[in-house]
Amino acid sequence: MGNFLQTQNIFSCGEVAPDFYAINNMHGVSKLENMNVLQSGALKRRNGLKSIEAVSNNAILVPFIISESEKYLLVISRQAISVYQNDVKIKTLIAPWETTDLKNLQYAQRFNSLFFVHPDYQPRVLTKTDTDFSLTNFSFYANQDSSINIPFSRFNDTENITITITTSSIDNNHATFTTDQDMWSIDWVGIRLFVDNKQWIVESVQTSRVATVYTYSPYTLPAQPLKDWKEASFSNKRGWPISVSFHQNRLVFGGTTSLPNSVWLSKTSQYNNFDVGTGLDDEAIFVSLLSAQHHQISTVISSDNLQILTSVGEWAISNTPLTPSNVNIKQHTSVGSVVTRYLPPQQIEGSTVFISKSGKDIRELDMDVLNQTYNATDLCCYAKHMMDNPISIAYNSTEHRLYVVMSDGYMAVLNKYANTEIAAWGTYKTDGSFKYVAVLGDSTYVIVKRENTCYLEKFDSSCLQDATTFDFSYCVSALPMIVNNHPPRKIRTHKISLRLKDTKTVFVNGNRVVIPNDNYDISNSGYTGDLSINLLGIHFDVMQPLWSVSSDEQLPATILSVTTDGWYLI
Repeated sequence: MGNFLQTQNIFSCGEVAPDFYAINNMHGVSKLENMNVLQSGALKRRNGLKSIEAVSNNAILVPFIISESEKYLLVISRQAISVYQNDVKIKTLIAPWETTDLKNLQYAQRFNSLFFVHPDYQPRVLTKTDTDFSLTNFSFYANQDSSINIPFSRFNDTENITITITTSSIDNNHATFTTDQDMWSIDWVGIRLFVDNKQWIVESVQTSRVATVYTYSPYTLPAQPLKDWKEASFSNKRGWPISVSFHQNRLVFGGTTSLPNSVWLSKTSQYNNFDVGTGLDDEAIFVSLLSAQHHQISTVISSDNLQILTSVGEWAISNTPLTPSNVNIKQHTSVGSVVTRYLPPQQIEGSTVFISKSGKDIRELDMDVLNQTYNATDLCCYAKHMMDNPISIAYNSTEHRLYVVMSDGYMAVLNKYANTEIAAWGTYKTDGSFKYVAVLGDSTYVIVKRENTCYLEKFDSSCLQDATTFDFSYCVSALPMIVNNHPPRKIRTHKISLRLKDTKTVFVNGNRVVIPNDNYDISNSGYTGDLSINLLGIHFDVMQPLWSVSSDEQLPATILSVTTDGWYLI
């Protein structure tokens, strides 16, 4: 038998999975619900939620920040974009996307424009002018001869097909394209082709081998059938860009349905010009990821390098400046990302944080400066039990907090402070289900489904409840006790002491800790100091926590430390 006096005054690991319950001196807990780990390592009850208004089911949130005085939150739902400023809806725009499209909608901002891409739709651009918002089709730069600077590619299913050009009776700008194999169908209408150094547009299809096309200037018939021809990389038939970013003053498109491993970069400062020209330094760039494995691009991110996340690995283009003749692209890691929905990677303290394709890892892509290569560190190695089909992710840099919404309706929350070595996971729960999360400036917004209605809400330090109506409880529970690297077989507790700060409610193992009454005054921030409770009892199930600190009262609480006094048998 031996006496023990154990104090836990730092909770830097947060809630850890049961696999780690036998590790001694781990600064974690077995449960952390509706509490945050502060930079000091202490615990604080989370803020409540302020309700803004009801929104459509399956809506998504997109931040749109033009300046410190112009911050907008976009609520995008079926065929609509609602624009909010200071939590008030100021505009609604008609949009093309259906409900099922929203989970794959990606976006990137440049100044006062937000570029949206989806593999089934021509890209759109949301622009804020001095007085209004507009949503327009993204258009490629047009030349004087009416050709446009869209990229062209050769696709595998037409690689061996030749085209014979003959004149048309319509006029000198029309022609008949006859192929040596079946190819034409109605979905070719409107597609641009690059044949015999000229752009052509398919106007109509007569048979599977005959189509009528037109160009914008007179042409000369080639002497023989042509095998060297291309078609537009982007179209309704072949698909539109999957992902979008801006890097080194170029617009970047990553992947399409038909070209999933390709990356296009626009001409410098001309975001709608993808003409590769003669390869001058400022002209457009086209690259493909060459690998023995099939790579489908998930998203592209501009960081220290242009990072390309795919279904099976993480790539980077590391040149500065990036030019057509200077493209150093390679695969660095082999984790893979989710491709079934857009989970935007987050920039955290200089690293790119993304969700792995398994949905069980949150990875931190960080550059090893010495070796000039990336590592993909697992940020949730201690908390795998929390990771279950993530559906939304956002990072609040002011709070140093990463929010990850799970399909089951709770949020896994990472409190991360590199300077104090804190990487603590916990969970947020509410009366309902979290559906989406986004950060706008310093504020964290969520969509919450309560009963059959979804609401736009945000975390607010002035709110003790959720949406003024819904109570929530907080709880933190100890890890199973380890003494001298051995698990005890019997424990008797004498006393549990808490060091508190600005606290008005706290229970230990279901027993109220009495706080002096004057601390409940509305003008009082709460009790700060040490309080204890005598808990005489013997524990035979030593896998159960010796203490749980909790409360279901809607009052503030901050826990600085928990001290347990008792004896044990090994």
